[in-house]
Amino acid sequence: MATEKETETASPLDEVIEDIRRVAADDRDSNRNMYDALKSE
Repeated sequence: MATEKETETASPLDEVIEDIRRVAADDRDSNRNMYDALKSE
């Protein structure tokens, strides 16, 4: 989550990019075995 100071200086685009990165990281973590299997191919 962005802190209050970051929110003051972050543009809406920065906030969206941060959300996308967080969701992607959560997806990788929850599907780690699939990512590892694809990486091994």
